[in-house]
Amino acid sequence: MTIDQPHGLELVNLRDLAAWMDGQGLGSGPIVDVVQLTGGSQNVLLRFKRNGRGYVLRRPPANPRHDGNDTMRREARVLKALRGSDVPHAGLIAACDDASVLGAAFYLMEPLEGFNAAVGMPALHAGSPQARRAMGLSVIDGLSRIALVDYEAVGLGDFGKPDGFLERQARRWMKQLDSYDEFEGWPGAGGLPDVQAIGAWLEQHRPQTFRPGLMHGDFHLKNILFAQDAPTVEAVIDWELSTIGDPLVDLGWLLA
Repeated sequence: MTIDQPHGLELVNLRDLAAWMDGQGLGSGPIVDVVQLTGGSQNVLLRFKRNGRGYVLRRPPANPRHDGNDTMRREARVLKALRGSDVPHAGLIAACDDASVLGAAFYLMEPLEGFNAAVGMPALHAGSPQARRAMGLSVIDGLSRIALVDYEAVGLGDFGKPDGFLERQARRWMKQLDSYDEFEGWPGAGGLPDVQAIGAWLEQHRPQTFRPGLMHGDFHLKNILFAQDAPTVEAVIDWELSTIGDPLVDLGWLLA
């Protein structure tokens, strides 16, 4: 079987991918119509077809800052847990934890046809204030559906550490800022006006209680795809920061 390897996609060996898919019962024959998707994520996204069925492959970049394999495994676990739920998401087809297959863990999901409103909108949405209002309400509906997932019932009881979750947040993000020192030109936390004061304010005004729930962890418009033919959310994407914590943090992140 001959498989053409598109230029620039050296992180995914299509021959090895096809062999793995054979073992999973996911079609046969060549992988065709391979397109690399873009959209801000550092992870590799490939859209392709096999036997007429569409797939999207997601795997970590060549040199991830953190454990990209663990990230892929967590994402696949969340998507598997959401299967059959009313949370708008891309359906998981199959996942591979074995990094030896493609050099990293990866998973396959159903392709989506939606658009990213942070990039642009079709005329149907752009030309109607009513449609754009409905889009906003659909975003909040999608967020609430995530928060209402019974995470223990779907097998995510050990997916996060809700104890002390809010207490860790300000310190966690300050540490994240400090970690960017490795990038040339980054001024550090001191280059952001009043960031220390903001962190201190958050610590002082931290809620004392919350109801643990499933969180997306990076809930904003760039991680939402809208349906092409309706003012509704087609899918929430990029679940790499998902965890069990306070779902109101997702709401705060959206509103910030």
